[in-house]
Amino acid sequence: MMKTERLCAWCDGDMPITARADARTCSARCRVAAHRAAKKRVFPLELTSRDRWVRRSATKVPLTTVGTPASSTNPRSWSTYRNATESVAGVGLGFVLNGDGIACVDLDHALASDGSPKPWAAEILRQAGATYTEVSASGDGLHVFGYADVRQGRRIRREGGYAVEVYGDGRYIAMTSERFRGAPSTLADISALVGQLTA
Repeated sequence: MMKTERLCAWCDGDMPITARADARTCSARCRVAAHRAAKKRVFPLELTSRDRWVRRSATKVPLTTVGTPASSTNPRSWSTYRNATESVAGVGLGFVLNGDGIACVDLDHALASDGSPKPWAAEILRQAGATYTEVSASGDGLHVFGYADVRQGRRIRREGGYAVEVYGDGRYIAMTSERFRGAPSTLADISALVGQLTA
């Protein structure tokens, strides 16, 4: 059986043969750099104070902190933010939306190759206002978080060939903590935006 190659989570270099099984970085230098970067990336308190965190696989499958499948509708498979960040299961974090008024507007393929928002996405960001927005795991999408009453998630096709997804319950979002262009670490009321998108 062929051994799976392990790469450093910070520099993508090969992990040393002597590295512990749960090690995520190849050296003390990479570990310190990753830790410093993580400290700069702060999720909103409105999210971290809720026990609705999961881990996620590279293919965005939700996982418990011990690496078993998690569910976006089963609270027993969720965790505190602290426990989720301390876990080494999967490759990252996820946050579960459960109908308590926190919503996410998911904008796929919203960023141009230079990292700037495409015109349609820029208009949505303008309407959202100052609220926590992060770059998605794909690197070219955006997650806009805020407060809104979203009873049923949906994918909305818009003129111009793009689609917007709006979720508020029974869904988990793969989180990156990569804030988009200095977005605040707080949530704003995005009800007007959601109403406009879903009208």
